[in-house]
Order: sequence, then structure tokens, then C-alpha cells
Amino acid sequence: MIQAEAKSESIYMTVNPNDRRWGLMCTTAGYQNVPPHHAYPVSKHPLAYSSVGSGRVLDEYQLVYVVEGEGVFMSDSCPPTKVCAGTVMVLFPDEHHAYSPNPDTGWREWWVGFVGRDMDERVAAGFFSRQRPLMHIGYSLGIEECYNEIFRTARAEHTGFQQLISGIVVHLLGSMLYKSVNRLLSDKPIADVISKAREMMRCHIDENLSPEEIAKRLNVGYTSFRRAFKSYVGIPPAQYQAQLRFNRAKDLLENTTLSIKEIAYMLNFDGMSRFSAFFRQRSGKSPSEYRSDRSLL
Repeated sequence: MIQAEAKSESIYMTVNPNDRRWGLMCTTAGYQNVPPHHAYPVSKHPLAYSSVGSGRVLDEYQLVYVVEGEGVFMSDSCPPTKVCAGTVMVLFPDEHHAYSPNPDTGWREWWVGFVGRDMDERVAAGFFSRQRPLMHIGYSLGIEECYNEIFRTARAEHTGFQQLISGIVVHLLGSMLYKSVNRLLSDKPIADVISKAREMMRCHIDENLSPEEIAKRLNVGYTSFRRAFKSYVGIPPAQYQAQLRFNRAKDLLENTTLSIKEIAYMLNFDGMSRFSAFFRQRSGKSPSEYRSDRSLL
């Protein structure tokens, strides 16, 4: 329930040359509690941040987390879209956008603004998109505490505070992406299939249990299984299995006295040469070289 009292606190941060070298630096943080039928924003912001309702263009990124209430968002790349509680609005530099709460509900929001090459690279890599600026993650006390920690730390402004709070921003980005993707996929039956498939792969790591056989045991077609697995996990099932076998091989080389021939046999390789080629392709070293190097640590 949104509190009847309108409240807003914000902070605009200082940056020194050392902060700029860090790769990510924060510019602003704050929160607003906007009761139903109250003017928005609650308080005035500096000119560069004003006119949220009618639209604005920033020279930074922002993560605006709507904790309660609902409203609407639009931008150059996104048509007017409903914003419900638990939604993160990702704002991009040089992108005209506008958002505001529904007058009948109001809303409660947190925000943090930041700039830096680290975020530019994540956007260029496709992790965040101007065409998909809304992430629905639901309510998370942990996420809200991160915003709170950023605000408290920035207000205290101790030496090194930029490095600390920019690290929290990176944590927020990862957490929000994780929650958004998993929330999107968790309602689909295939998510349960993929979970069972990964468990089978871990349990049968020492066997040659093919992805085709796994799909068969789970009563799904291989083509659709492979496509869904790659979409959910990020890599095809065969590649996921290869990573599991490689990690298992490293563990056996480091923590047992088994011979390399015994390890190759245990992991169901067709001889030592196949095992050595598999291991060298992934580590750049032969199994014996890897074991020797680890023993020196």
C-alpha cells in the first residue's frame, strides 16, 4: 500500500579523475513515494533531470525500479507501455523518454543513474536494448536494499565510495537480468524439461548419454529440445555437456592420484589421445601439463 505522504530524496554525485578510470561511475540516486492524485515528480530536480512526465533526454543510463503502483512508459524506441509494480525501466543516454504513475494508484520508485564504458559494452553486446527497456522482475527486498545502500553510501561520500556503489550497480544489472529472464521462462513447461535435462547431464557425466537420448527420455522432440535448451541456457546441450566433462576432468586431475589413462576411461573417452585433444582444446594444455602446473601452486 502506497503511503499517503509524498516523499522524495535525491543525491547528485561528485566524480574525480580516478573514478572515471574505473569503467563505471554513478551520477545520481534517490527515491520517490508518489501518493494517488499527487503531482509528479514530487520535488524539483536539476534542469538536466527535469520534465519526467512530458519527456526528457538524459546523457546517462538510469535504472528506475517501480516497487509499488503502476503507470506508463514510452521512449523513442518503445511505444506507450503499461508499467506495473516490480518493473525496472532502463533509461538510455540520448534517448527521449517519458514515464509517470497512474493518478489513481501513484507509485513508489527508486533510481540510480550512471555512465561508463562497462555499460556501453553490455549494451553493444545485446544484454540491454533500447527496444526492450522494461524488465519485469517482481518485488525483491534484496534489490530495494541495494538501492538503499547506494543512496546511503553516496550521501556519506567517503573516499572510494564511487567504486563501491558502481559495484552495487553491476550487481543490480546482473540480478535484474537474471530475475527478468527466469521470470519470463519459469511459466513455460519447457523450463521444467530443461531443468530435468541438466540434472540428468550432471548425474550421468561419466557416461556417453547423448542429448538425443536425453530428449527421448524426457519425451520431447530433439529439435525443439535443442532450440529451447540453447535459448534457456545460452549454449547447445552438447556444449553444456562438454563443459561439465571438462570441469570433471580438471577436478580429477587436481584432486586425485588417478592416472590420465584411468581418468580418460572414467569419463568414457575413446582412448587417451581423444581425451588429450579434448582437454587441450579447452585449456591450451595437455592433461599431464595441467596436472604438473597445478601441483606447483
